[in-house]
Amino acid sequence: MPEDDPALSAAEELALARLALAEGDLPHAAGHVAAALVQAPTLPEVHETLARLAAVSGNDLELFPLGHRAFVGAVVARAHLLAAAGRPAEGLDLLAAATGHAPAADWAGVPWVTAPDLPERLDPERIARILMQLCAAVPDPVPRRLRDPLRPYLTLARNAVTVHPDHPLLLGAASALARRVGEAALAVTWAARGVRAEPSKLGEVWLGYAYRSAGRIRAALAALGRAVAHDPDDLAVYADIAGTLADHGRLDEALDWIDRALAKDPTFDCAVHTAHRLRFQRDGDVAHLVALADFVRDHPDDSHEHGDLAECCRGRPWLGQLTPAGGPVPDPLRAAAAGTTVAPTLPAPSAEAAERIRQLAHPAWPHPPAAYDAAVGLATLELADLLGLLVHPPEAPATALGRVLAGQDPSLWVRCVQVWACLGLLHHRTDEPWAGSTRRRVLLELVRDVTDGVAEAALFALVTAAWVDPAVRPDVAGVVAERLADTAALGRERRARIAVSLAHLALAAPDLDPATRDLARELITSTAGTSPRPGPLARLWQRLLAPLRRP
Repeated sequence: MPEDDPALSAAEELALARLALAEGDLPHAAGHVAAALVQAPTLPEVHETLARLAAVSGNDLELFPLGHRAFVGAVVARAHLLAAAGRPAEGLDLLAAATGHAPAADWAGVPWVTAPDLPERLDPERIARILMQLCAAVPDPVPRRLRDPLRPYLTLARNAVTVHPDHPLLLGAASALARRVGEAALAVTWAARGVRAEPSKLGEVWLGYAYRSAGRIRAALAALGRAVAHDPDDLAVYADIAGTLADHGRLDEALDWIDRALAKDPTFDCAVHTAHRLRFQRDGDVAHLVALADFVRDHPDDSHEHGDLAECCRGRPWLGQLTPAGGPVPDPLRAAAAGTTVAPTLPAPSAEAAERIRQLAHPAWPHPPAAYDAAVGLATLELADLLGLLVHPPEAPATALGRVLAGQDPSLWVRCVQVWACLGLLHHRTDEPWAGSTRRRVLLELVRDVTDGVAEAALFALVTAAWVDPAVRPDVAGVVAERLADTAALGRERRARIAVSLAHLALAAPDLDPATRDLARELITSTAGTSPRPGPLARLWQRLLAPLRRP
């Protein structure tokens, strides 16, 4: 359901619709009505014009056809016509689909949806399925800014429960919707009634989720435990119990539940994701996250999307973001003039390369494999362009991010460019076997022979390569160990500037040997007092990362 460009206001669209109606051009009238619905889905004048069109056309639904690329306004218009024609269940199906597509719009805020007598004309199981369809399409919980458009569906649920007070599936689905929009107490009431009406695994799961949202953790765990008793082979419930326990500091019990699930099926995706997340939470060993990334790569057809890997990497140095600079980043142009073995004098990158890096560079990413995937946008750039970006970084883009970086910490933008240019090098001539490849040779030279900022960017690119390709892990681990040992051997002043960043980078590397891992931890501990105090830069960092934390 792609959106059309909202170039005209609802009033302008309605004026054009009325002109088309007067001329008998019903398809054009329908198009303008659909566009007006997108602009103002609850405006009475829009619905009056739709009613006129329906009367003239004999309620012709084909004026608002459905298809693979149906316009959302046409979908909503068809929903209203179906309701007017005495087929409200089909209309609700379409409204729920529209809400899933564009949840910020008040598609259902119309009288027929909230009419108290509507559920009397609907099968309660059909209402339950519509509510479940809606719940599957929105976040859990729904952000506050998106809750108002769901209120009409909650009113529908209230009315339906009043008409069908003992229907277990309806009560459970209504509870799921209430929970998502912040009505935890109501969710508990409805789910508990559903379980009393007919005890079942699904009913207990709904009740457990409702209790959890209400902060009643003991009751939530009891309900989820009863769900397991109903169906000991539903391993998703095991993962839910484990997640609930872990969220409340009971990590050993959580891991016990996950081990029980994995004993039944070691490849069950929910259990595998939860297990790796909890084990990383327990000991901080990046090996758990690397194993999870391997599982995700080897099982692309999992039942649904999981956020465990991104959750574990979020906010962590090099796993999910650049480390804040421990000292000023050297001027890349001055560093290039001093000479390097890679390119003592490089021309400026092309305008296309500069524009691509402006669109891509950011100080945070979900996790290393996601950063690798995003950098494929640089794959067609020439090697000279990628290296030119390192020594001639373009100005920050004229975006909110660019303005913040340029105004408060320009050096951070330079480091962003360096990191993403090096990630782009990973996509250069990928047909070449790793050991003798151009990409490996260039990144190694950057690691060993250039400025601190470029060296750590190149090292991060190598670490990222190790995340996505198990075959290169021994090679990369050796490079990381060598670079960290060199840094540790330097004097205290130099060490304080880059050692912490490289130490965090080492701890993000797959298959690092224990001695190097211990050295990395020692460097982080020994230089802890040299880190900049929290202040404006810390607040800047929070602003930069905030968009990645929104559901």
